[in-house]
Amino acid sequence: MATIKDVALKAGVTVTTVSRVLNNRGYISQATREKVYRVMEEMQYQPNEIARALMRKRSMMLGMIVPTIAHPFFGELAHHVELHASARGYKLLICNSRMNQHKERVYIDMLESNRVDGIIMGSHTMNVDAYTKLKQPIVAFDRVIPGVPSISSDNYRGGVLAAELLLSKGCRRIAHVCGKLNPIFHGSRRTDGFRDALAAQGVEPYVMELGPDDFDNEHYEQALHRLFDELPNLDGLFASSDMIALHAVKICAARGITIPGRLKLVGYDDIQFASIVTPGITTLRQPLSEMSELAVGLLDRMASGEDVPGEHILPVRLVERGST
Repeated sequence: MATIKDVALKAGVTVTTVSRVLNNRGYISQATREKVYRVMEEMQYQPNEIARALMRKRSMMLGMIVPTIAHPFFGELAHHVELHASARGYKLLICNSRMNQHKERVYIDMLESNRVDGIIMGSHTMNVDAYTKLKQPIVAFDRVIPGVPSISSDNYRGGVLAAELLLSKGCRRIAHVCGKLNPIFHGSRRTDGFRDALAAQGVEPYVMELGPDDFDNEHYEQALHRLFDELPNLDGLFASSDMIALHAVKICAARGITIPGRLKLVGYDDIQFASIVTPGITTLRQPLSEMSELAVGLLDRMASGEDVPGEHILPVRLVERGST
């Protein structure tokens, strides 16, 4: 079995250099880093993770709790988080809470027992004390947990941009379908911005709330059918996620409602599916890669004992496609 000395000898570097590559510490040129990784792969070198963790007093593992990885938004988020975590030498444990308090508690206990270096919290069913009492650093994603750093896109600005676009397209009978409106969810600010921008032009939207973090496809469709039954002359719709918008496209096709002819539609997130359906979904793009990189970076700094700012809001961008 190859040792770290064998890797250093074959790569033509010192043992210290190999150690720095493994621990992602100190300056190492990209060319040297790639050469060391290539030699480790050729020699099938497996570092002793337990020994490394004891030496660093760090596990080099991060935890991430989300409602469900089956939802495309959280799948894409996990993809970006893993990429940035891996670039810093971390492994990522992903947990699906399904917004179930018991499951979330079990996962938190599991992450604690595995001594992860930090947790990205994308689900929030527990009492605040359950998070503030944790020894591990936490970053809240699109959630408000007092005393815990949070990351979100500029939801309020996204709502304003959606309203301004629908108004500019001549829409006046406008609806908004969203999750449960609750101050603990940054996403509620989308509705605030949307309502405020429409009110400035004398327009009052019809707002339909779904359940708290409801990611059930059947529920989406039932809610949208009910919406079009109640508002047959609807001409503008802002969905608080692209998944809701995608279901709206399906329901409209079944009902003979043309998009964008009869109905203008705006989503939020800019998941990959938004650009490959017909018509493509006009949406507000969340900078998921940048948000993920920031989350991992904050945890890395907190694990090293640094204090970090409390709230981080990243800009959104309007991406106009065929649905408007």
